[in-house]
Amino acid sequence: MDVSESTASIPEVVVSLVVSTTTGAFPYAFFIRAPAYVTNFDKYHPGYFGKVGMRHFHLTRNLHWRTIINVDKLWTLVPAEEKADISEDSDVVPVIDALQHGYAKVLGNGQLPKLPFILKARYVSKKAEEKIKEAGGVVKLVA
Repeated sequence: MDVSESTASIPEVVVSLVVSTTTGAFPYAFFIRAPAYVTNFDKYHPGYFGKVGMRHFHLTRNLHWRTIINVDKLWTLVPAEEKADISEDSDVVPVIDALQHGYAKVLGNGQLPKLPFILKARYVSKKAEEKIKEAGGVVKLVA
């Protein structure tokens, strides 16, 4: 290389050109976009998609459900002014209509006072019927 004195202080630089074989925007768009499987449903509602368990097409629940009251709560259905007039030797006998108060079945949990009364109910358990008869009461089944 023949270098003149005026250009001797300037260093020589070799430049080589490289041509890209890909399109310009592809590599950057790939990293900017979120992967297709990450969604807000996966983040905030995990387990939303997919099947779990079996289906029962005509599920009927509570076929035999009834509103219940126990024997120990029956006297709460009698008004206070009627309770004052009732004693063991009196001729006044209260009639407790469980259906009128919204109860369909009487169960036998609890104790009853030894006072006679008439109970009207749609369903009565055996234990409740025994306790009512022990107390001197009568059970009348109504439809």
